[in-house]
Amino acid sequence: KNGNIYTGVCIDTCSTLGICAERNAIHTMITNNDEKIDKIVCIMPGGKIGGSPCGACREFIMQMGPDSKKIEILLNDITYETKKMEELMPDWWGDN
Repeated sequence: KNGNIYTGVCIDTCSTLGICAERNAIHTMITNNDEKIDKIVCIMPGGKIGGSPCGACREFIMQMGPDSKKIEILLNDITYETKKMEELMPDWWGDN
């Protein structure tokens, strides 16, 4: 929301103690005293832009605050198709 761009990398481990790039970037954002997210762009293996956060990342993103449901996810960099988090989380409980 402040115009800053934060990046993260996916670290896969055999014991599932790794971390996805989305959560990695959000941790960096928080470390830098930012707290609101406007948009998320996922870069898939091979450099393809567009994708959707995994379930663990969706849950984490949702818990970033009541406005999180309005965060836009770029799904396709050719058609510029986006979805809001509330569309990716069908039983949004963040308002409760």
